[in-house]
Amino acid sequence: MKTILRNFFSVLRRFKAATLLNVLGLSIAFVAFMLIMMQVNYDYTFDCSHRNAPSIFRLDLVREKGSQAIICRPFARAFTESSPHIEGGGIMEGWTSSYFFYVEQNGQRTSYKENTVNVTPEILKVFHFDWLEGTAQALDEPNSIILPESMAEKLFGGGSAMNKQLISSNPKEDAKIVKGVYKDFPLNSSLQNVIYTSMNPKDNYNSWGNWNYLFFVRLDDPVNKDVVLDTFKKNFNAKEAFGDDFDWEKEGMDLRLTSLPDVHFLNNVDFDSMPKASRQTILVLFSIAFVILIIAGINFTNFSTALTPMRIKSINTQKVLGSSDRMLRGCLLMESVCVSIFAYLLSLLLLYLAQKTPIASLVDADMSFGAQPGIIGGTALIAVIVGMLAGLYPSYYITSFPPALVLKGSFGLSLAGRRMRSFLVSIQFVASFILIIGSLFMYLQNHYMQNAPLGYDKEEMITIQLNNKINQNRDAFTNQLKTFAGVEDVTYSQFLLASQDQYMGWGRDYNGEQISFQCLPVSSSFLKVMGIEVKEGRNFRSEDDLKEDGCYIFNEKAKALYDLKLNEKIDGDEIIGFIPNIKFASFRQEVSPMAFYLWGKYQWGQEGNYYNTGYVKFKAGSDLRAGMKHVRESLSKFDSEYPFVVRFYDEVMQRTYEKELKIGSLITLFSLIAIFISIVGVFGLVVFESEYRRKEIAVRKVLGSTTGQILYMFNVNYFWILLICFILGAPVAWYGVYRWLENFAYRTPMYWWVLPFAFLVVGVITVVTVTFQNWHVANENPVNNIKSE
Repeated sequence: MKTILRNFFSVLRRFKAATLLNVLGLSIAFVAFMLIMMQVNYDYTFDCSHRNAPSIFRLDLVREKGSQAIICRPFARAFTESSPHIEGGGIMEGWTSSYFFYVEQNGQRTSYKENTVNVTPEILKVFHFDWLEGTAQALDEPNSIILPESMAEKLFGGGSAMNKQLISSNPKEDAKIVKGVYKDFPLNSSLQNVIYTSMNPKDNYNSWGNWNYLFFVRLDDPVNKDVVLDTFKKNFNAKEAFGDDFDWEKEGMDLRLTSLPDVHFLNNVDFDSMPKASRQTILVLFSIAFVILIIAGINFTNFSTALTPMRIKSINTQKVLGSSDRMLRGCLLMESVCVSIFAYLLSLLLLYLAQKTPIASLVDADMSFGAQPGIIGGTALIAVIVGMLAGLYPSYYITSFPPALVLKGSFGLSLAGRRMRSFLVSIQFVASFILIIGSLFMYLQNHYMQNAPLGYDKEEMITIQLNNKINQNRDAFTNQLKTFAGVEDVTYSQFLLASQDQYMGWGRDYNGEQISFQCLPVSSSFLKVMGIEVKEGRNFRSEDDLKEDGCYIFNEKAKALYDLKLNEKIDGDEIIGFIPNIKFASFRQEVSPMAFYLWGKYQWGQEGNYYNTGYVKFKAGSDLRAGMKHVRESLSKFDSEYPFVVRFYDEVMQRTYEKELKIGSLITLFSLIAIFISIVGVFGLVVFESEYRRKEIAVRKVLGSTTGQILYMFNVNYFWILLICFILGAPVAWYGVYRWLENFAYRTPMYWWVLPFAFLVVGVITVVTVTFQNWHVANENPVNNIKSE
């Protein structure tokens, strides 16, 4: 045994680079596996931490052309009261809001800006909150709120938060009173760790026209879901909600109850603001994790086999001295397991370092060791299994040669051995081609979404999130911004263009028919500043702000669908123009009927307009850094305390497609890892081949072969392997990409050149690797190799 180990370490010293690369490749594979499984586990167990999660359902309205996640309050109330199987039903606003406030402690005032969600008190009967302070009746009183533990500690230190006040920066708004503190929810929860505020009982209480709320119910048993739906549809009086002649089947309308864990994977639902993931993407990531492990295991096997020429004589010496094959194989197997465990320990160090790099931002899950004991421990077990599986073939292979055959020197050149090694490397190449083609198309799709023409100008543009003070002094703020010479113009809107999948939906009566469209209120200068062309009719004018009624400019989709006419009115508001079908929402959705709307003199019956977003357009060639500084200074002059969000428009696009960009970056990263590990495998195989074929190379050199001809001989074998693997892997990758692109309404073309480019990338790296390893063998003195043989 001592002789075997001494020989093993001697070989490792001789092939330091190959050894280092293989151990590093195995370690990186373990790191990649753990990172992927953290993300997969994060999405797969989303919302599973909630007590009775399978019994909690969200009610969606389903139509022939799609579904929507928002419900009106009276509809939700009627549904809750419709069945004894419903143990609780509550609603929450569909979108998170920001709340700017201050707290006073010991005479000191501190300002904060935190996210809030407006809910009815009944939501606490649907979801379980683990209370540190307060009870499930915490939201029964007006202006009451509940806080997560982390926020309570941030605002009030270690003391009790009960009955403390959050005082609004708006003097007209009542202070919020803390009536409960709950333990923080995990990161993978639809209920975020925000301030939950008690909804005004009168807000839209009997309004059948305001569909603006997410509605959840908790059933006594999940199996009663269909019974609850059937009972409601049979007994519900739909006249108030949908009209006198309404019939569920005739109107092609239905209801759907989706369990809380499944909501995370429910896509293509209008006005669904809850965090999303794709089961398809999770399956892809899960597959990549095991593909990388398999590739690394193959590398490890090939590397161990590649050491055979240097170890075979020592092994057979031990045989001659009386060691049994069983004992030798056990020692070699244990040696393989130890190397794998060492690679695993190194991977833990790499994982710890990865938490402090940009890689951490690509994974939604908590990467700390304490938060992932199952994955960390499971990978340790996998490391042992990988070591055993990777060591089985080499241990049997090395001990399988009779001493006489070893003395002849032909033990490594069997056809079966070559086929086995080529087959293992081929698996790596097929996986590499699939991953690199997939990652290239993901990059192209993400690039397309960020850079495709939108129908408006977003270049040299800075966006600002506004507050009450800026809105009250909007004209003065605009003039202040224009004091900077580079500012071309300023405009405002209620919503940030292209930042969402859907916007505010309006249903209106037009010539006796009900029409629905997405409405984006804007200021009169909006279309001019954004460079949006009015194809028919006229643009908004400043005098439109003074009119008693508002006015619309619709897109062509709405005009064609509803046969809209210029100068006709919708509930008193005039249609003044039509624009092309600009990409006003994300590329995940097809362009739908929409309108830019100018309020006129009144907004929701009150004089004056309120906008959430400002747009500052700069002249071409302006110093945008100085412009950004000027915008921030201007905001500070009007409100020095408020933490305004100021961004370049390109950052808005990045945030809109943040999930796709992260997944694309993850798959690209792991594709590069797979390619690296595959090339390490090729390196190990070339070591194997070059050691066995030293005599052949020497004879060829003596007979006149040049170094170039010898290198060509080695490379041409790998070319055919690459070509066959490409033919096998490319169709699989093409089909996978085609299915993935179906998730987008607007997608990049499936360019043919991606396939040969992927082949070229892998081919060049392989040729460089093979040439590098064989160069020194091809240039050795042939006489020395012939003598040594």
